This record gives sequence, structure tokens and C-alpha cells, in this order.
Amino acid sequence: MSALLDPLGLPPSGGGPPSSPRAFPGGGAWRLEIPSVEGPDALAAVIEAADGLGVPVHRVSQGSGVGMLTDAEITDMVQAAGERGIELCLFARPGANWDTGAASATAARALVARSRGRGQLAAGVAQAERAAALGVGSVLVADEGLLWALHLLRDRGDLPASLQLKVSVMAGPANPAALRVHELLGADTVNVPSDLTTHQLAELRAGSPVPLDVYVEAPDDIGGFVRHHEIAEIARVAAPVYIKFGLRNAPDVYPAGEQVAATVLAASRERVRRARLGLDELARAADVPGMAPLGARDQPALDRFPAPPPPTGGTPAA
Repeated sequence: MSALLDPLGLPPSGGGPPSSPRAFPGGGAWRLEIPSVEGPDALAAVIEAADGLGVPVHRVSQGSGVGMLTDAEITDMVQAAGERGIELCLFARPGANWDTGAASATAARALVARSRGRGQLAAGVAQAERAAALGVGSVLVADEGLLWALHLLRDRGDLPASLQLKVSVMAGPANPAALRVHELLGADTVNVPSDLTTHQLAELRAGSPVPLDVYVEAPDDIGGFVRHHEIAEIARVAAPVYIKFGLRNAPDVYPAGEQVAATVLAASRERVRRARLGLDELARAADVPGMAPLGARDQPALDRFPAPPPPTGGTPAA
């Protein structure tokens, strides 16, 4: 499309960022994720819409939290996702934005959704443990301490070695050093801020091999960006990357339930339709990066901080 501008005498764009030399272990530059899939009915709506529109779905994620689903609902989602080879990721909550403290509601929003105190940290661990016991293979976290704790539990065998830890956009790193820290803390994929330029995404990719999660359409509360036209470029510079389709101009439904059921289902179907629009944009691009195979969830080999030695006990000196 840019070639159509050449005869108009407009100056060419500057040089683009470098292409990523990386890919997912099974091949392919990108996978597709539908977020905010809040329960079994929403997952069924996503699957039905994906079949009707020909949208390949690698992963679905949920934002209300493990604690907002019954065991039966989680089991239904695990079964439905497993039958389709879709990775299911549930949020390990609560966070500061659901707590009694006021800091997350201030203009600075310093705490956002991070675990507040040992109680919320323990609650997040308990939700991850419950989800894993019910067959969920991926949990979403918004706190570096919870990430590290879950990784240590996974490393010592208290959680399944196959459990994947996905960092939420609410804690998303915006520079390569921060991304590297998330990798070392145990992240398997990291949702980065949705307003980063492609040059900045390339800088992140140069800093760590951990797969990135990038909203190409973001909910209003994290910016409302619509970047469908940049999908090919994002996949080129950020591979391996999960391309995420949120939904602009849609209400925040967390925590979801019967009171917003119609909204959740309509938004779930519309996210899949937006994904179809984004894939159509991708197909019209030159040098389209390849999609990773459906059903694949393996991640690259990643570095981790060494586990700390066990405490020695005793009473600290006065």
C-alpha cells in the first residue's frame, strides 16, 4: 500500500526497526489470543465465532480471576479448550485494585493490580494452585512477587512443571531491562504496554527471548489503541509474539457474572470478529510473517534467577 504514495512526491518513511531473528519453538512468528473470555459460555461463543469466521485461536485468557469461577466452570473450560487445542489462561487474583486500600484509585495508580500484602500474595498462590489442580495449564499474574513465588513453587515441584506464567499488561514492562527481569523471575510470556512503538518493541525483543503479548486492539482502560494495520510489522519485529484482540468502546466487566452476561457474550463474539478484520489486514501486507501451528504452546528456553537458599532460622541479632 505504501507504494501508492510514491508518485505523490511524499518523502519515504524512515528505516524500520530490525526483524526479529526468533520464532516459537515449533516455528512461526505469531500466535493469536482472545482475552477477556470470562467463563464457559464466553468460551463457547468464542469457539463458535472462530469457526464461523475462520479465525485460528491459540490461546484464550480470562480477567475476572480463578476465584470468580466454580470448579465445574473451570473444568468445563479446560475440557472445551483442550478439545480444540487452545491454551486456557486464568487470572490469579486478587490485586490492589480490588482491595480496601486507596492507593490504586489515586491519580498515580501506583499499585494498580499488584498483590497487596502477604494475604493477597497467598491468595494468588492459592488460586494458581487450585487452577493447576483442575487442569489449567496457564495462569495470568500482575505482580512480580507473585510471579517469582509461583516460579519457585513450580521449580520445586509444588506446581506442575508444565504450568506457564503469563504477565498481565497491568504489570507490563516498557523497556528491555525490565523485560529481562520478568524473564528471570519466571515469566513464560509477557504482556507489554500496548502503546509501544515498533522500534520500542524491537528493543524489547533484543533484550530477551521471552515471547511478548501485544494488544493490537486495546480495551479503553489501557488506552483504546487500534493497531490492526501494524500487525505484520509487530509480528516481524517482536517475534515470537501473541497478537491480542481486545475491544475498544466496551465496558469493563471484571468481575464478570450473570449481571453482565449478555455484554460478555457480545464482546467475546466481537473480539473474534475484530481478529478476523486484523487477519485480513495481515493477509494484505507484504512479506507476511508465518503463524505458529495451532495447538502449540511450547515456549523458548529462558533464563531464570537461581532459587534462593532455604532460610537458616534463628533469631536476628539485636
